[in-house]
Amino acid sequence: MKEIISIKNIRKTYQIGEEIIHALKDVSLTIYKNEYVALMGPSGSGKSTLMNMLGCLDSPSDGEYILNNLSVAKMSDNELAEVRNKEIGFVFQTFNLLPRATTLDNVALPLVYAGFSKIDRDKRAKEVLESVGLGNRMNHKPNELSGGQRQRVAIARALVNNPAIILADEPTGNLDSKTSVEIMGLFEEIHKKGNTIILVTHEEDIALHAHRIVRLKDGLVESDTQNTKITTYKTRIDAFN
Repeated sequence: MKEIISIKNIRKTYQIGEEIIHALKDVSLTIYKNEYVALMGPSGSGKSTLMNMLGCLDSPSDGEYILNNLSVAKMSDNELAEVRNKEIGFVFQTFNLLPRATTLDNVALPLVYAGFSKIDRDKRAKEVLESVGLGNRMNHKPNELSGGQRQRVAIARALVNNPAIILADEPTGNLDSKTSVEIMGLFEEIHKKGNTIILVTHEEDIALHAHRIVRLKDGLVESDTQNTKITTYKTRIDAFN
């Protein structure tokens, strides 16, 4: 199996006044292509800091991070921004859509930064919107969509660049139970197509959709196990019927 993420002895410290916070103390982790991994941990465990590291939103104080054969731990902010746009698709709890832009333009946005022409941007954005079941909502604004539809737009935007990794931060946090099940079903389909997914969540029932669960506590990896009780979309949707 191909390693897509390799972090070794990652540490992250912050200084607040005279106090030094050790957010990550010594974390090593390997994630392989087409894995589906959930990162879990209570508040203060370091999972948000680790997510920021994995997503190239922050740099470690010490340690090594290899992302898809690129050494990113010591990169500048501009270099990290380029890697983020090329290698990582983000899905956030709050959707982070531009309110005045259409669904199509929201999805196409990463391709603007990547330098694609308008014709190519629109063609690719239409393809991914069709793949998430929103082919008939391309000209709608976010306020004309339901919460579940907005999250589908966010997922389409994350997919549009064909990234190496989909990084989803509490992707069902603002959704009702039934819509959450549908969104997790969509992640299931995306994973089956070959994407690597890293899911950050504090909800056990959401984490059980992943094939591997990494739990953090006090800035360290507490456990890293294969999930033997994988929850599928069909299992969850049957519970509603």
